[in-house]
Amino acid sequence: MSFKPHGKHLVAGEWVATDATFRSEPAHGEAYDFFTGTVELVNRAAEAAEEAFWSYGYSTREQRAAFLEAIADEIEARGEAITEIGTSETGLPAGRLEGERGRTTGQLRLFASHIRKGDYLDRRHDEALPNRKPLARPDIRLIERPVGPVAVFGASNFPLAFSTAGGDTAAALAAGCPVVVKGHSAHPGTGEIVARAIHAAIVTLGLHPGVFSLIQGGRRDVGTGLVTHPLIKAVGFTGSLAGGRALFDLCAKRPEPIPFFGELGSVNPMFILPEAAGARGEAIAKGWAGSLTMGAGQFCTNPGIAVILEAQADAFAETARAALSETGPQVMLTDGIASAYRDGRDRIAAGSGVREVMTSTCDLRNATPYLFRVSAKDWISNHALSEEVFGPLGLIVTVEDAGEMIEVAKSFEGQLTATLHLDEADTELGRRLMPVLERKAGRVLANGYPTGVEVCDAMVHGGPYPASTNFGATSVGTLSIRRFLRPVSYQNMPQDLLPEDLR
Repeated sequence: MSFKPHGKHLVAGEWVATDATFRSEPAHGEAYDFFTGTVELVNRAAEAAEEAFWSYGYSTREQRAAFLEAIADEIEARGEAITEIGTSETGLPAGRLEGERGRTTGQLRLFASHIRKGDYLDRRHDEALPNRKPLARPDIRLIERPVGPVAVFGASNFPLAFSTAGGDTAAALAAGCPVVVKGHSAHPGTGEIVARAIHAAIVTLGLHPGVFSLIQGGRRDVGTGLVTHPLIKAVGFTGSLAGGRALFDLCAKRPEPIPFFGELGSVNPMFILPEAAGARGEAIAKGWAGSLTMGAGQFCTNPGIAVILEAQADAFAETARAALSETGPQVMLTDGIASAYRDGRDRIAAGSGVREVMTSTCDLRNATPYLFRVSAKDWISNHALSEEVFGPLGLIVTVEDAGEMIEVAKSFEGQLTATLHLDEADTELGRRLMPVLERKAGRVLANGYPTGVEVCDAMVHGGPYPASTNFGATSVGTLSIRRFLRPVSYQNMPQDLLPEDLR
């Protein structure tokens, strides 16, 4: 099934062209023209989303579950075409796109199951106590309600699972919130075909067309117009620290500030404790190299930092170097990301006390691994070394003893993940590190690698700033629905006026 995009925006059920166009920059294959987004389209989409909310926001859980499942079905029906254009635009292998498509449809169906159960509503009831002294207590009930239209920004590195019908969109639609997506210009064709799947589900179920709109990549004023539009009530974002922080500040400066749920990435440190390093340091180093280079290192959970005792660092570094040297050039998602990777490599290499363990040649849109080493003292004195490099670059931080390892742990800013590699004899040091790591990260792992993020009830994909802009939220897992809900209490409300789920 071949797919040729028409390049239009989907706004309130209509495919719309605009005056200007931009051309896609695929890793291979044919490039296409796409119409550029405008602030006027943002206004139309937001107004349609607000109109749709009066029906969709008050639909039943079963109606919304059926909608999510219909989207999943429509995506699967276009599976071959999605893989074809997705691999062309991003350079990702077909197997990766097929797996990501399964994750995308899986999380849509997971949310359908989740809202059918109803636990997310957090229903509470304090019965009236009319005879309580000195004051009677009224009847009070509580339930979570949808916030209203939500803006979602597609991510560059996950064209399916974190983009048009990705986790943010699935969570918002499950909550009862219409969605306006700003597509990412790195994969506009993939965004369009997924939007066609969502539109088909809307038509089949007879939903208000304003429940979903896609505005393709445009100038910066499109993103600004979206997060500042008065009808938008929350924003989901996955992307760079600089871009996310700029949008976060805009949300905070609005006359009516709104929550901005930005997932901004991190360096995801691994702490390799002495007994584990001595017993299986070689296996840990090889596993780290594999995780570091997976997907050309273009994961927000890429474990870019390994912390280990100086006395054990030589063998670990040599094993990691040998494993990384077996990785050939990998195509990066965009020319801009490849350029930023080279800039990050140069920044790390120029750091005081930094030594090269492995260097290579990275050019054009291809990425090759780099490995560096630095002492804890130099690490702590140079904040630039702790900033994310988006790509397959690793930095080994060496410490003199357990106390310095804890000092390094305390020096990290907020992270999505932190990992302990430990054996039973490392338990005491592990206990000392745990309070630091759980304060720094949203997910703490033992004896593993963080690049796989399971979509489930207990997952947290978020963390203290700058990993994310809201440490109380997650962008993966069923708990992510809470971002687009707010609690409402009903006092002495007649049964017939209560939300159906409270009766």
